[in-house]
Formats: sequence, structure tokens, C-alpha cells
Amino acid sequence: MTADIERWRKRVETVLDAALPSEHSAPRRLHQAMRYSTLGGGKRIRACLVYASGSLFDASEDALDAAAAAVEMTHAYSLIHDDLPAMDNDDVRRGKPTLHIAFDEATAILAGDALQTQAYLKLAQCNTTDAIRINLLQSLAEASGAAGMCGGQQMDMDATNELLSLNELEALHRLKTGALIRASVRMGALIGNATTPELRALDEFAGSLGLAFQIRDDILDIEASSEQLGKTAGKDIEQNKSTYPKLLGLARSTQLLDVYSQKMQASLSSLQRNTSMLQYIAGFAVNRTQ
Repeated sequence: MTADIERWRKRVETVLDAALPSEHSAPRRLHQAMRYSTLGGGKRIRACLVYASGSLFDASEDALDAAAAAVEMTHAYSLIHDDLPAMDNDDVRRGKPTLHIAFDEATAILAGDALQTQAYLKLAQCNTTDAIRINLLQSLAEASGAAGMCGGQQMDMDATNELLSLNELEALHRLKTGALIRASVRMGALIGNATTPELRALDEFAGSLGLAFQIRDDILDIEASSEQLGKTAGKDIEQNKSTYPKLLGLARSTQLLDVYSQKMQASLSSLQRNTSMLQYIAGFAVNRTQ
């Protein structure tokens, strides 16, 4: 399984390299910035979820490449904008200076904008039917906008210096973190022509995965070092953000992580298919150290 994950990571890196504009073409600074933030880093969990979900239904990796690249470009754009001074004001991302530090703030904004649109361009070129292509575009759009990441980021900023209820915190992270994870799983399944019940089960799995991923993120922000994380540790505490450990404490947060792990397994068990790769990725997300 590890070999498959590494192969998918290398594969999407190659697809991204080809999909992004050359750093030698004008405007060079913008293209260099897009490549700086997208290539050569990251866990590629979202891309791997596209490949793993699609493989459940025997979708070819060639057909899955566009969706895998699109979710990674969308993720990269979201990180660029999240790191800006007006948002989380971070200096380090993936073990190197954030884009607005390495380049400048205006270029970072433009690079994020360009990556988002490049994601839709790549997805529109997906090697599948027109009907599926439209569903893919809709899935990514819903996950990215006000009903997804952007809405979740606004809720996160609004909640700074506030103590949210558990339901409010879950609603926030279903959008900010979970929406793109859900889209990644769904897009792979759509390309594989999954049935409506199969899509429903995978949506439930992805919903639990998104929340488990965020809980683990919150715990690592306390327990891990900046070197381990590749970003500034302790940032949530410094900015007085609403997090699971802040609301529940570390012990109860870990217990909740186990609850979502069980929910993921239950969702996958309803599928009459070999879900071992999705289970492996879920296990990594829950137990990761960075």
C-alpha cells in the first residue's frame, strides 16, 4: 500500500509539473510563484484520495489525473491565501517561507487566484464524458466557495477569541477542511461511475475523515514541533483560535478522533469492494505526526 501511495504522489507531481505554466514564460514571476507553492511539497492526501476512490471502481489512472491535480492546485491556492497577513499571517509552509514572504503579498494573491482557475481548466480537460465532467466541476466549485473552504475560513476568522460549541466547531470544519476532502473522494468515484448509494457511503466516509483530519491537526499544533509540521507550531493558541483541544482538552479530543475512525470504517464496510487503500489513507490521516 505504501508503494501505491508513493507512486500516486510521484504521478500527481508529474501531472502538476506539466499542468502549471513554465517559469520561463511571461509573466515569469507569477508562474514561478505558482510552481513554488504547488510543486515539491505536501502530503498529497487529497490527490491520493482521488486515485484510491477511483480505483475502487476500476477507473484508469489516466482518467483520474486531472481531478488529482485539480484538488492539489485548489489546496495550494487555499494555503497561499490562508497564510497571508490578513488571514493567518504565517511565515512558514511546507518547511519553507510562505509565498508572500518568498515573493511578495500581491504576487501571492495573484498566484492563489491563478492556481484556482488553473484547477478548473485542468478539470475541464478530464478524460471522461461531458456529464461526468460537469459533475466534477460542480463538486470542486461547491467545495471551494462559500459553501465550502471560503465559508469555513470566514467562520474560522469570526470564531477567533470565541469559544464555539462542539456542533459549531464541527460545522466550521466540515467546510474549511472537510469540503475539499469530500470532493476528492467523490470526484474519483464519479469518474469510476459509482452508483448513488456508493457515492452516499463515500460521502459519509469523507465527512468523518475531514473531521478526523482536523482534530489530528489541532492536536499536532500542540504536541509537534515546527520542524515536524513544516509550519509554525502553536499558532492556534497564539491566535486564540477555536480548536478541539481548546474546547474538549487533549484526552477527549483523542477519544473523538477514535469515534470518527470507527465511523469511517462503518461507512466503508457498507461498500462491497476492496476499500483497503482508503482505509490506509484514513489511518495515515488519523495517526500522522506532521
